[in-house]
Amino acid sequence: MLTLEDVSATIAGIPVLRGIRATLPRGATVAVVGRNGAGKTTLLRTIMGFMPGHGGRILLDGQDLASVPARDRARLGIGYAPEDRVMFPSFTVEENLRFPCEVIGMGRKAVDERLAETLTIVPELQPMLARSGAALSGGQGKMAALGRAVMAGERLVLLDEPFQGLAPVLAQQYSASLHRLHQVRPELCVVITESNRSLLKDIPTETLVLERGALVHDEARAAAIH
Repeated sequence: MLTLEDVSATIAGIPVLRGIRATLPRGATVAVVGRNGAGKTTLLRTIMGFMPGHGGRILLDGQDLASVPARDRARLGIGYAPEDRVMFPSFTVEENLRFPCEVIGMGRKAVDERLAETLTIVPELQPMLARSGAALSGGQGKMAALGRAVMAGERLVLLDEPFQGLAPVLAQQYSASLHRLHQVRPELCVVITESNRSLLKDIPTETLVLERGALVHDEARAAAIH
């Protein structure tokens, strides 16, 4: 599914990712954990094409993403929920959800069907549909960002620090949505970054640990990340 071959990236000349090598299989829910500044967000942004000039290769089902501009990666079935959510404040929640599918040229019927499926995965969004994107709380915004990523993500969904700052009730709802997502789309690969691995509990099927931009394979050091 997703293969990372010696992926490296720098910001302002400072190495942030150092030779990441990993294969994320179809149907897996993969946690990428590490302390703040370890490179988790940079890894997702690199996969999305927002970090130009990175080293190594990123392959999606064998296709080298280097040839795919960032603006076109949603067309490949990649959904992305950034840590800061980035809801369009002048759009309703429903318009925010529909937007990525409309941008890639999906027909109205197909978008309607995708929205109905997304609402079965994240049912908490149903009463929010008519609200402005600017009227959401931080936790509600993260639920909406999950829904928007699910709308676009047929093959791969990337979720950046989704549990940070969530109230316990919303965290439970978010976890339940991830379980439903796996049931509805069992072939989907989901990648979740998190600073506190205990927040993920039983969600991931595989865990990768980043330390100073490199993968850590020492279990004792990995376990030190709470």
